[in-house]
Amino acid sequence: MPRIMRFDVVLIRIIFTGILLAAGYVLHPVPGHRAFSTAVAGLVAIAIIFFEMRIRRSSLKTLIGAAVGSILGIIGAYLIGSLISSQESLAVPPTTKTFLTLALTFFMAYVGLMVGAAKGDYLDLSALGGIFSDKAARRDLKILDTSVIIDGRIADVAETGFLTGTLIIPQFILRELQQVADSPDSSKRQRGRRGLDMLNRLQNNASLDIQIVETDFPSVREVDLKLIELGKQLVDAVIVTNDFNLNKVAQLRGVNVLNINELANALKPVVLPGEAMHVFILKEGKEYNQGVAYLDDGTMVVVDNARRLIGKNADIAVTSVLQTTAGKMIFGRICDENEATGNGERARRSLREVKTAPALTRISDTEG
Repeated sequence: MPRIMRFDVVLIRIIFTGILLAAGYVLHPVPGHRAFSTAVAGLVAIAIIFFEMRIRRSSLKTLIGAAVGSILGIIGAYLIGSLISSQESLAVPPTTKTFLTLALTFFMAYVGLMVGAAKGDYLDLSALGGIFSDKAARRDLKILDTSVIIDGRIADVAETGFLTGTLIIPQFILRELQQVADSPDSSKRQRGRRGLDMLNRLQNNASLDIQIVETDFPSVREVDLKLIELGKQLVDAVIVTNDFNLNKVAQLRGVNVLNINELANALKPVVLPGEAMHVFILKEGKEYNQGVAYLDDGTMVVVDNARRLIGKNADIAVTSVLQTTAGKMIFGRICDENEATGNGERARRSLREVKTAPALTRISDTEG
């Protein structure tokens, strides 16, 4: 919310509270001292402001559903109350009839309000011909998966400001996180607690619009399939995950998916064949005489003829780059010793120069 609009809202709330306090002091609706009436008016103002703050977070569909449900409940209570009042039985005193009528009115209005608010998402506002326009429905909705919450990188992306729209957290995802956090396995328990911490971190981000939905699919047992059903039910919703299997199944079911791993791979530095790199050979590779190194972002670098350099730094020349679904792999070879020790500038030249130099030598030898 912009700072000017936020200041205007606070100013309106202060004026509203002041009017209620003045009305309570002047009108004196509660018997006793005027200060008591003023305090009651202040409590009423606080309750109204709290209700207003809660209802501002609701979507237009939820508000329309709650209003329609409460109106239908009140109409039903009025009809039943009329039947009760029309009974001329002496066994039921008039005061009891009045109490039953009021209690029935509140009960029916409350039930209609809650049921209408819960089922408001099923309303199709487009059928009204554009009379009502729900801005929330036009925003992009992103449904968070358990894996992406536990992973934690979604919170870092959100704090940079690149994540827009409304983040949807289903109730069944919260239940799964709670079950993982309560697991007897220490590793699972740690992952579950990390996921709950990430949720708190997301909720504390004032720039994010986070909604927890109660929608569930009791007939569907697997959480991944519930996510897909929720994505199909919410128009234009996108599932955010780093689960490769969920990614493929959701795409087959026609639900859009944002994969955090694919985003991380896309943001990795571009390495082209021929570039020189300075890496630390960490361990032995699978093939004969290979060494394995890792970049700062976790990218694996496989170096030929580098087994003898395990535990040492080495200058390599990139020969090829392999892009897989799990990430990126870089293949390279050790630069010549005279290049690595004799001339630092030549050690950083491109692979194209490294390849063409022997060819020129062979031509000159032939000519000689």
